[in-house]
Amino acid sequence: MTLLALGDSLTAGYGLPQGQGFVPRLEAALRQRGRNVRVVNGGVSGDTMAGGASRLDWLLAENPRAAIVALGANDGLRGLPVPRMAAALDTILDRLEARRIPVLLAGMYAPPNLGAEYGREFQAVFARAAERRNVIFMPFFLEGVAGERALNQADGIHPNAQGVDRMVRTILPQVEELLDRAATPPAG
Repeated sequence: MTLLALGDSLTAGYGLPQGQGFVPRLEAALRQRGRNVRVVNGGVSGDTMAGGASRLDWLLAENPRAAIVALGANDGLRGLPVPRMAAALDTILDRLEARRIPVLLAGMYAPPNLGAEYGREFQAVFARAAERRNVIFMPFFLEGVAGERALNQADGIHPNAQGVDRMVRTILPQVEELLDRAATPPAG
């Protein structure tokens, strides 16, 4: 089965040696659990939600049976308008839904320096999308890793190898649920 991981530098494995990024570590963990899955690295450093939407059709040529959508970090870092991010997320989810590709939506939090109101609006984009659609929802992709100095590279933003391992352990149950959904033929 092919699983698409659509994301940014957090997905792409920025600053990590070959094989230590999120995608290869997730694929290895799935294979250790007996799952024959190829995880496609659809991560591009610096990408925004709109950038992911513009690249999606190209990535769909890989014929994924399931997708993880893990974008938004750069929208927040740049303080981009929340409605624009929400529209791009809707575009991504619409395209995946049209192809009957089940989705795990991995949310993101905005940096605190942008203010509490921006942070609430930013987080709400992911929660509202999850409420309106039949997706598996993980509210924060960096759960247990963000802000933990020992789990991040020197920039304090990108996880190191230990941080990636924590991310994989945290998301693994939801990824397995996603793969089970993909293995079940859609109704109708």
